[in-house]
Amino acid sequence: MDCREIIVGQGTAYPLNGLLTLPDDLSSPVPAVVLVHGSGPSNMDERVMKLTPFRDLAEGLAARGVAALRYDKRTFAHARKMKKTLLTVKEETIDDALLAVALLRQTPEIDGSRIFLLGHSMGAMLAPRIDAEGADARGLILMAGTPFRLEEIVLRQLRQSGDGNPLLKAIVSLEYKLFAKKFDGLYDLPDNVAKKKKFAGSLSLYYFKEMGRKTAAAYLLESRKPALILQGGKDFQVLAKEDFKQFKAQLAGRENTEYRLYPELNHLFVSAIHTSILKASAEYSRAAHRRRRP
Repeated sequence: MDCREIIVGQGTAYPLNGLLTLPDDLSSPVPAVVLVHGSGPSNMDERVMKLTPFRDLAEGLAARGVAALRYDKRTFAHARKMKKTLLTVKEETIDDALLAVALLRQTPEIDGSRIFLLGHSMGAMLAPRIDAEGADARGLILMAGTPFRLEEIVLRQLRQSGDGNPLLKAIVSLEYKLFAKKFDGLYDLPDNVAKKKKFAGSLSLYYFKEMGRKTAAAYLLESRKPALILQGGKDFQVLAKEDFKQFKAQLAGRENTEYRLYPELNHLFVSAIHTSILKASAEYSRAAHRRRRP
């Protein structure tokens, strides 16, 4: 395979370093996948401690004749500059994913009619919107996504983090009440008010309101694009019994939709060790790779 250095958004205010991983056989244009990050600042490998899911995916896809484009996330590459902006997922993720798709369409080795979007975690929540806002991909792959809104996931994960000793549970209970109060009436807030109200750090309530106006499932129901929804059975951040189940319920009857559950895998799609969100550091500090079949 060939790893080619590229820049997504070259000439813009936020150029991003990236890699285009190409298969060995380029005798004719090949299909390609744009990899869309989860939440938070992330490099092109989507590194989480010792795990590098996007590098693993890119190499695995190239071995099967499919190119993959991955790049540093804007909040990773331009962290200081981004802190001075009113952040929404448009600036954080969507604009750069659209530029990545456009870059692939200008690449001679790529079949522009066979470009797919693959979103992981929060990237999976956004992939259907990215497609609707101009990517016009051939199909969508959602890994560890959810049909719920982001604030619902934040509150649920906060509840999960209270499953420890009584003191921890009491602290988390107070935090939960604080955050739940902030989110109460979110969609009734005027935009100018939501932009001024802080959730945590530099993140405003408008970030959640703007993103939550339409869920991934709602976008998918307005689209006929093929969609592949993947879930780890031992994922403690996005839950098979809730999120994956709800995708099936909300998308019931939608054509061109496939679901695959991997019972032993975690949120980063490697074999799980722990089952509690309180063990996230231990779970992701162990080097592992998804085994590539020949």
